[in-house]
Amino acid sequence: MAKVEIDVLFKKIQKDDKKEVIEFHVLGDETPHNSELIGMAGSIVIIGIGDVKLSAECKSVQRDSKKVVLKFEAKGDSEEKTIKLYPKAGFNVKLSLEQSQMSIEEFEEEHEGIEYKVDGDGSVSVPTDQLTIEDVNETENDDDLLD
Repeated sequence: MAKVEIDVLFKKIQKDDKKEVIEFHVLGDETPHNSELIGMAGSIVIIGIGDVKLSAECKSVQRDSKKVVLKFEAKGDSEEKTIKLYPKAGFNVKLSLEQSQMSIEEFEEEHEGIEYKVDGDGSVSVPTDQLTIEDVNETENDDDLLD
């Protein structure tokens, strides 16, 4: 399991309603641990900055003539941990990266699906005890009567 420690510029941390993106810039011509960084792209890593450690998906490693840009998306129960990172944004920090043993699929939210079968003619059949949209509409109308 690769473990990398590098000095970076903590460029930004940006949160929207669906994700939290963390971006670092490795400045200079020579990038230490180049092959390890490229190998982490697309996988889950443990990011460490000071005493804060959190899980994130390594979204991309982009290289140009002046810098290497590392982009991560925070995953899992990291909200309170990422809040601790905000004061460090905009400063040079020591970043430690370690590949996680968890896969991306283990971080994805699972939901219970609807069981069904597709018949030979392309029609779909569902179990008889499953709710239909008509049942839901009747229940909503009943709730309206109670108000």
